[in-house]
Amino acid sequence: MLVVHNISLPPGCFGTGDIEALFCNTLDCSRNPAFVELEGLQVSAHFLIDREGLLTQFVSCLDRAWHAGVSSWAGRVNCNDFSIGIELEGTDSKSYEVAQYQALSRLVLELRRRLPTLAPGPIVGHSDIAPGRKTDPGEAFDWAGFRQLLRDSTDPSPRSLIQESIAR
Repeated sequence: MLVVHNISLPPGCFGTGDIEALFCNTLDCSRNPAFVELEGLQVSAHFLIDREGLLTQFVSCLDRAWHAGVSSWAGRVNCNDFSIGIELEGTDSKSYEVAQYQALSRLVLELRRRLPTLAPGPIVGHSDIAPGRKTDPGEAFDWAGFRQLLRDSTDPSPRSLIQESIAR
């Protein structure tokens, strides 16, 4: 199962480098009042797609990332145990960039090619696995447009997308 999230640090700000610092456990939480609640938080995601569509991998798809929190899907709990977390730099209410949808589509195709057990599995939002607790990727995420792009995509071109300099 693939889980789509959104994140921005500080909230509503893009391109700060703070998301990467959070996922690498190097974020200085004293630097911004919005970070106080993040102090000591151990979170990660397998992938991050920034506003320009650059894809960064933080955790191997063979390892567990800490992206889902308290969650369940189809009667199974602890979605971190059986899902891949993909963070989009964004907010629930701000439109995502075309480059992000394109990168997400290519990533999904490549993951399904490399990990065949994902192919029949669902692509869901964080809000689907943690209803009432989470709202992302939010109303700004165009699920219908994304699914159409996924159907129309034929060339995943993963090597030009995946920047695995942070984790393997």
